[in-house]
Amino acid sequence: QLQLVESGGALVQPGGSLRLSCAASGLAVANYAIGWFRQAPGKEREGISCVSSSDGTTYYAESMKGRFTVSRDNARNTVYLQMNSLQPEDTGVYFCAASGRERCVPLRLRYDYWGQGTQVTVSS
Repeated sequence: QLQLVESGGALVQPGGSLRLSCAASGLAVANYAIGWFRQAPGKEREGISCVSSSDGTTYYAESMKGRFTVSRDNARNTVYLQMNSLQPEDTGVYFCAASGRERCVPLRLRYDYWGQGTQVTVSS
């Protein structure tokens, strides 16, 4: 059964760090573009980062550059999102998703499989 399971969300103070995990079963993350999306309260789900399957090319939304890092561990079949210097505006539910296309793009419609999400709250 194909499944993506996110974990690692938590309540963290501004300036803190978290590492989210996206563990896959039923598919090999090495063969899929994996995206990370965030849905803030009252807002649409937005693409924030992704990693391509073909050459490992990564993408970051402008506000994440320099703070977030996406990585893939093929042996563990898991993709990670390291988030540093977190701010209250980073609060939201974070989802990972898999696309059968080689090149990753931060567009929801390009993704075929989704996890259930993990809550990140940044607050003092």
